Amino acid sequence: MKRTTTKLADGRELIYFDRDGGAVRDAVDRRLLEPVDSRPELRLDLATGDWVTIASHRQGRVHHPPTDACPLCPSWDGNHSEIPAADYDVAVFENRFPSLAGRVGRCEVVCFTPEHGASFADLTEDRARLVLDAWTDRTENLSSLPGVEQVYCFENRGAEIGVTLAHPHGQVYAFPFVPPRTAKMVAVADTHRRVTGGNLFEDLLAEARAAVSRVVLAGEHWTAFVPYAARWPYEVHLYPHRRVPDLTRLTEAERAEFPGIYLELLRRFDRLFHREDGAPATPTPYISAWHQAPKTGGQELALHLELFTVRRSAGKLKFLAGVESGMDSFVNDVAPEAAARRLREVAS
Repeated sequence: MKRTTTKLADGRELIYFDRDGGAVRDAVDRRLLEPVDSRPELRLDLATGDWVTIASHRQGRVHHPPTDACPLCPSWDGNHSEIPAADYDVAVFENRFPSLAGRVGRCEVVCFTPEHGASFADLTEDRARLVLDAWTDRTENLSSLPGVEQVYCFENRGAEIGVTLAHPHGQVYAFPFVPPRTAKMVAVADTHRRVTGGNLFEDLLAEARAAVSRVVLAGEHWTAFVPYAARWPYEVHLYPHRRVPDLTRLTEAERAEFPGIYLELLRRFDRLFHREDGAPATPTPYISAWHQAPKTGGQELALHLELFTVRRSAGKLKFLAGVESGMDSFVNDVAPEAAARRLREVAS
């Protein structure tokens, strides 16, 4: 992998990741851009103890632009995008409309491919591995920044999720605090250690592998399974068999096996739903989220990926209404064992 760092016209960082060690990345951003003026503010919700980010500047971000004006496509005559090069493998840049910035963290955009109409599932294993290398690079670099507590790599896919740019991409957030979901995991994992003497995530993986009915895919180094108490209609957790805190600690063998298993999971998600006439439904919307240990109090946590969709059938979505949004109490319409069985049935 070759890594090339450059600057955009407003001073934001842009990083190219290439499979070809001879790739030259000297294209100049010729846009006339005003400096980024983002002043997100962190406020503590005294009723819950959770941090809330106020980022009103994001109201002006790009929203569903036409294909020929996509800011994540390579630049070409007439369209100068966020990526000055005429082509790229994987590109990462600082978000122009960040939720977190400066002293309160950092947000980056990860462009998986120059192909506007593609998806992560369309990538080759080599390209998916390059994305994994980019995630690992950003985890290592952002974790070293002063004040950063946790690095979160994720992808939102589909208009149903709220995606405003159709080009296949993900994001990386460098949180200056431990997010609520991670804080809850830390507390539960610490209690599990005190009560049982074991690690919660090692035990969850062992229990899932023993409960064959919830295993979707298994390799030498990774297992994908539906959790016992899944919140979402179709939710899969992907764990390495060896507990590590974050992406930087994976071995070469673990990195080599990941792309094949992950791509197969994404392709199965896209085969889950069909319309009444038998034709495939629109591409399955999903969120793919890497959970990594934070700097503070994360000794018991384990790296894992959570992949889930808000779609519960071809024409129905799982909305977070009064019970879920108001009380953080989930109700799942699909039994985890049935979801796992369906995901096994749609194997290619």
